[in-house]
Amino acid sequence: MLFIKNGRIYTMAGEIIENGSILIKDGKILEVGKELVAPLDAKVIDAEGKMVFPGFIDAHSHLGMWEEGIGFEGSDGNEMVDPVTPHLRAIDGINPMDMSFEEAYKGGVTTAVTGPGSANVIGGMFAAIKTYGKRVDDMIIKEPVAMKVAFGENPKRVYNDQKKSPITRMAIAAILRENLFKAKQYMEKKEGAKDDPSKMPEYDMKMEALERVLRREIPIKAHAHRADDIFTALRIAKEFDVDITLDHCTEGHLIADYLAREGKAAIVGPSLTERSKYELKNLTFDTPRILHEAGVKIAITTDSPVIPLHYLPICAGLAHKSGLDEMEALKAITINPAQIVGIDDRVGSIEVGKDADIVIFDGNPIKDIQCKTYMTIIDGEIVYKNS
Repeated sequence: MLFIKNGRIYTMAGEIIENGSILIKDGKILEVGKELVAPLDAKVIDAEGKMVFPGFIDAHSHLGMWEEGIGFEGSDGNEMVDPVTPHLRAIDGINPMDMSFEEAYKGGVTTAVTGPGSANVIGGMFAAIKTYGKRVDDMIIKEPVAMKVAFGENPKRVYNDQKKSPITRMAIAAILRENLFKAKQYMEKKEGAKDDPSKMPEYDMKMEALERVLRREIPIKAHAHRADDIFTALRIAKEFDVDITLDHCTEGHLIADYLAREGKAAIVGPSLTERSKYELKNLTFDTPRILHEAGVKIAITTDSPVIPLHYLPICAGLAHKSGLDEMEALKAITINPAQIVGIDDRVGSIEVGKDADIVIFDGNPIKDIQCKTYMTIIDGEIVYKNS
């Protein structure tokens, strides 16, 4: 049992609690508020003069899929021989022993949504995991959490190099449509064969995976930087009546009013990077502010390892520097990504019943680059303390 006292608590579910306390038991938040009394058997953590937040969340990363400083042996994020690989599962490629996990939780990031890269039109299934642990099976919050699809320059470049389709945006869209339609037919055949097993279609692992999208169990996680690619992603999602998140959304600020009318969330970034390809020419930290002001729910991403995951609060800070309201910047790395991904029943805010994922800083991590993590707690366990 842990008892945090005297902290400035940013619950992300209401008002800031000055000199507040949090009681943690069996990995969950049992109480939060003012004037709480520490049980006699609780370990007391004095957070006087410190700021207390729910653990930070990155809604789009490749944590553990590309290991630090290894090269090919540690590169497990893109199966670049087939543009359609919906059956791949992130949990089979994640290495929790990679040093980037420790850096993440020491930096206050306690949850990462991680999965395949953007080489393929359909890349595979993402997972939401905690950043602390040795066995990925024990770290899962939700799996699968989304189906990765990619538009634009990345699949074009990968398959142009192989002299095979897709090498145009038309082909990318057509391949996605074709496979969603096949999955729809596969699903309908299964439904029709319930009373006659002899009519059951031959098992198809790819179609089984895409069924989850068509049943709206998980959304399409659409890698789309350019405005035209964003609109193509939305067009196809409407055609098949599937849910979608707009990941990267680099040119979202150019079409913010349109996206607000669509009512879909944007996971923005990575912005703390170079304009390494043509479709990033309009990259700016103004994007989160403009989208938020238009009424779009936003999260901020590092796209780790593009930007190291522990720089997530710095990315939020730079968005704040570009005009995004301070609390909205904090929401963009806490409750908003949790809601967008569909894991807010467990993480994203400091509320009774939620996982005890809490990070304590000696200053404001999005306003003061000099501030340090004092303590990180995941599932009620102190996993890091700055001595």
